[in-house]
Amino acid sequence: MDAIVITIGDEILLGQILDTNSQYIAKQLTRLGAEVVDILSVPDQGDKIREWIDYAMRHAELVVVTGGLGPTKDDVTKKVLAEYFDTRLVLNEEVYSWIEKLLRNGGMRMNENNRGQAFLPENCKILLNHKGTASGMWFERDRKVLISLPGVPFEMEDLMTRTVIPELRKRYPHLMLEYRMLKVYDIPESELAIRLESWEEKLPKGLGLAYLPSPGFIKLRLTAKGEGVYNLDLFFETLKEVLQGLRFTIGEEDCMERELGELLLIKGKTIATAESCTGGNIAQQITSVAGASAYFKGCVVAYANEVKERVLGVDPHTIDAYGAVSEQVVVQMAEGVRRLMETDYAVSTSGIAGPTGGTPEKPVGTVWIGLATPEKTIARKYTFSFTRERNIGKATMKAIEMVVEEIRNR
Repeated sequence: MDAIVITIGDEILLGQILDTNSQYIAKQLTRLGAEVVDILSVPDQGDKIREWIDYAMRHAELVVVTGGLGPTKDDVTKKVLAEYFDTRLVLNEEVYSWIEKLLRNGGMRMNENNRGQAFLPENCKILLNHKGTASGMWFERDRKVLISLPGVPFEMEDLMTRTVIPELRKRYPHLMLEYRMLKVYDIPESELAIRLESWEEKLPKGLGLAYLPSPGFIKLRLTAKGEGVYNLDLFFETLKEVLQGLRFTIGEEDCMERELGELLLIKGKTIATAESCTGGNIAQQITSVAGASAYFKGCVVAYANEVKERVLGVDPHTIDAYGAVSEQVVVQMAEGVRRLMETDYAVSTSGIAGPTGGTPEKPVGTVWIGLATPEKTIARKYTFSFTRERNIGKATMKAIEMVVEEIRNR
């Protein structure tokens, strides 16, 4: 089944907000077994909305629209849909009562704009919004389905999980799609593809492998459609066998920071970070895991040399002699933040993220990572790429990996 996702809103096209709705909807539809063939962003203009809805209805069996259902005059999606499906807007008493209750609980009174949200197309199925005032709508024509959802992300997501996905599963029971994920570390994508080439050639119909590279690792997604679902687990096991000798983790989650947290919790230890070139990104990754407050004490983003000296206690003569990007400096940074935060472990970074600042001796991508433990302090030098984002990402992954390896080996 082909599906098209349409997001409506001038703010998306102006670049004022990031369109996370289409990403979420596409992911849910793909898991359901639909094939998302197009994702469109449309302005808050009635003629444009109608034009692209008509396009989507001609090219897909399922269309999911999000946005343009608010109480203000620029939200015209509902009116356009009523005209497109040859119906009229009528007061829905159930929705009106819900909006009234929601406003009353929030200490607000009904006004004409709120009341207008209870006027909905007469010939559609109403999807009650349990998180807000903009109801969802389900239209059908010529055995095709169009679903209109609010643009507020948490409202849209609740409607998708509570109502839309269960209803689609009942309507399209023949659709089958499953996938398995794993992450492979420390190997270029081209080398990994060569290693898996003969294995991929043996994949039966209905199974496919996708490479999703990120700084420091490559996600492999093995997807099964239709009858291929019955072969999924068998070939996933053979994939793991082909990868023996490489470091990989199973699952969709970014697992390294989660493993670090589990190790620290098990051993009752704590950690802090002192970051220059990574700008707090290591701390962000560590604290992205729920419960990180049990083992993460804090972070010093020592971007300037005076902060390295004044806050972390780095000797200015060391910086003068070896430069900020050096083994000696990251050692003192790690020891300084461990002392400052009174933690068991501390990790530090200093490098040249780019795109400028490199020299023949220390090109862009040069990063030193330090690790201070109760017994010792070590430092490692890495040379990554010329891209700033990749350098920050790879340095972050390597720093977390260094701590994990150290705790594992104790």
